[in-house]
Formats: sequence, structure tokens, C-alpha cells
Amino acid sequence: MHAHVGDVLRFTGRTVGTPEHHATVTKVLGLNGEPPYRVRYEDGHETEIFPGPGCVVETRPTSDASPGRPRREGR
Repeated sequence: MHAHVGDVLRFTGRTVGTPEHHATVTKVLGLNGEPPYRVRYEDGHETEIFPGPGCVVETRPTSDASPGRPRREGR
């Protein structure tokens, strides 16, 4: 998994009826975009995490990417 500051991590519920939750990456602590990440959840709580298999990275476009297209890995 690779993420950048500003990306959103989307965590799926592990049981039926459990809602998804989201966290914004505020700092990348690993090398080359790898975990751990410092994140801020929707309620303002901040923590450091190593995302598990139920996590998806939603990459935010940069100024060199056209709107609606995800940023390529490695940038």
C-alpha cells in the first residue's frame, strides 16, 4: 500500500451493518509512501496506523493530473 499526504483511507466495516469510516493522511512515516501513516478521522481523532486488508486508498489528484484521474504511483 502506498499513500501520500492528503489521500483518504477508506475502511470497510468488518461485520454486516458496520458503517465505513474515513481518515485523511496527514503524514507518511514510512519510506516511499509506505505505512505507517499519521491520520485524522472524521471526528478529529488523530493516530498512527498500519492499514489492514479492509482499507482502500483514495488518491487525491495533484496539479499535474487532470481532474477525475488518480495520481500515478511513484510520484
